[in-house]
Amino acid sequence: MDSRELLERSRAHICDTYSRYNLAISRGRGCLLYDMEGREYVDFIAGIAVCNLGHCPPGLADVLYNQAQQLVHVSNLFYTQPQVELAEALTRVSFADKVFFCNSGAEAIEAAIKLARKYSRDHFGKDRYTIIAMEGSFHGRTMAAISATGQEKIHKGFEPLLPGFRHVQFNDLSAAAAAIDETVCAILVEPIQGEGGVRLPSAGYLAGLRQLCKENDLLLIYDEIQVGMGRTGMLFCYQHEQVAPDIMTLAKALANGLPIGAMLAVGEVANSFTRGSHASTFGGTPLVCAVACQVLARVNQEELLSSVQEQGGYFLEQLQQLQQRYAFIKDVRGRGLIVGLELDIPGQTIVQRCQERGFLINCTADRVLRFVPPLLITSTDIDRLVEALDEVFSLAG
Repeated sequence: MDSRELLERSRAHICDTYSRYNLAISRGRGCLLYDMEGREYVDFIAGIAVCNLGHCPPGLADVLYNQAQQLVHVSNLFYTQPQVELAEALTRVSFADKVFFCNSGAEAIEAAIKLARKYSRDHFGKDRYTIIAMEGSFHGRTMAAISATGQEKIHKGFEPLLPGFRHVQFNDLSAAAAAIDETVCAILVEPIQGEGGVRLPSAGYLAGLRQLCKENDLLLIYDEIQVGMGRTGMLFCYQHEQVAPDIMTLAKALANGLPIGAMLAVGEVANSFTRGSHASTFGGTPLVCAVACQVLARVNQEELLSSVQEQGGYFLEQLQQLQQRYAFIKDVRGRGLIVGLELDIPGQTIVQRCQERGFLINCTADRVLRFVPPLLITSTDIDRLVEALDEVFSLAG
């Protein structure tokens, strides 16, 4: 079978919910992907910040195979060693005391929303349920997650949204303060908005939100689904500013491609989840937890995290040099290896032309090229991409 036949069969039988590129991937290794005809691509998407350790990292398949030989699933009616070990590892390296496991980022957000409301009801009564979220944010595709998301294009066609969410401008502490009333129980924010265009918080913003929460007995929730697990050069993005939340969501890179989500919380808050209050049939299976334990141990290495900061800084410098040559580049921004290049022109044509040259990138917010490569990316790979971008930009200009 070739790519054309596979694309036709896909279009005939799979719901058309993605704006897919005309590209069928058959295998990957490290930072490289190969299509069904064997053509090589340098991957600057990494499954949208999922494959932080690259594609098929050595040894991870052995962990998966060995666990599959032991135990795949028994339901959360029973205890399993990989799940407990992953929870211990996550709480050991973060602010949190307890973890709830699920299957995806959207599920983790659902758990965070439910826990915040349950905690508030337990301690302050039934009328505190509103969650302040940010314009431009993205929290997933389930109903509560899209209700929390601050992008109209995500809401369109699914109204009415769930009540109890209030959106304010990102990076505006005054707007957040003004939105607080007696119904508010929590503030939900991404430490970096990824889908919203790689938008970074200004200095002191997260600390300001923390202070607002303290003054008003609110919970602070971080969505680190895209920016956690070493993506920014620290294990978790919040560690750059040392402003810890009460609840945090993880997914994407936690098991480097296997489906998993996690909601982490401080003990006092987590204890509002009692038996029967929340569940997930496949959440925290021994199979995925065994892999995630291995992924967490490999990502949380000083050598790797330092490399992310070094390569990310180098990447920014090279893009900033491009910015000096092309007036339609409005901004270059990022932290570690989540990097955005904002254009004055639509970005999809740029994405397509890069693909034709053997580089996979994507575009978000219509005009922001987003680069989230595997954390193993090298300066040589970055140089090759920047060279290709230079060529593509010269055609666009």
